[in-house]
Amino acid sequence: MYLTKSPILLKWYYPSLTWNKPRDRKVIYLTFDDGPIPDVTDFALKTLKSFNAKATFFCIGDNIRKHPDVFNQIKNDGHSVGNHTFNHLKGWKTPDKIYLKNFQMCQEQTATNLFRPPYGRIKKSQIRSIRAIYPDLQIIMWDVLSGDFDINLSPEKCCKNVLQNTRNGSIIVFHDSLKAFDRMRYALPKVLAHFSNAGYKFEKL
Repeated sequence: MYLTKSPILLKWYYPSLTWNKPRDRKVIYLTFDDGPIPDVTDFALKTLKSFNAKATFFCIGDNIRKHPDVFNQIKNDGHSVGNHTFNHLKGWKTPDKIYLKNFQMCQEQTATNLFRPPYGRIKKSQIRSIRAIYPDLQIIMWDVLSGDFDINLSPEKCCKNVLQNTRNGSIIVFHDSLKAFDRMRYALPKVLAHFSNAGYKFEKL
């Protein structure tokens, strides 16, 4: 079970994390987790390009290792990249030393100041450990979850999740993974078309 909007309690518990951007501009921040994956990430890149939209890709280090050409294409297209750990570790279930090492393995590949904890699960002690080494790091969460990772969710409902909950400054989560592809490839172009027609811009973090 998951919520399409970030719970207020979590925002209160993690006030130093970024949940959304300023609400005073008609700007939306699309993000993609779990890539790079051939064909899936390629589809996202081509779709974004067709709308002159920029996004942020939170990449798994092991996928960068396997698919360096796709990773380089993300950067060449002018998008931002972020750290998503090397092996997609769940922070709440991982000892801090192991989590930090896994984060650093991915950081060596991404060289970024953006990080999104997989599953949105991270301990405060892990935040402190990471920021002790990378004080300028921005830990990016979200305020709109598409749900494209849910194989029981229809593509139409995935799209509706985003259209109904997005507003100025929203950070939206899609996934450029094989598991999410059926729902992402249906929803992404519709989301881009809808908000482009409403006068929104899509910027990278």
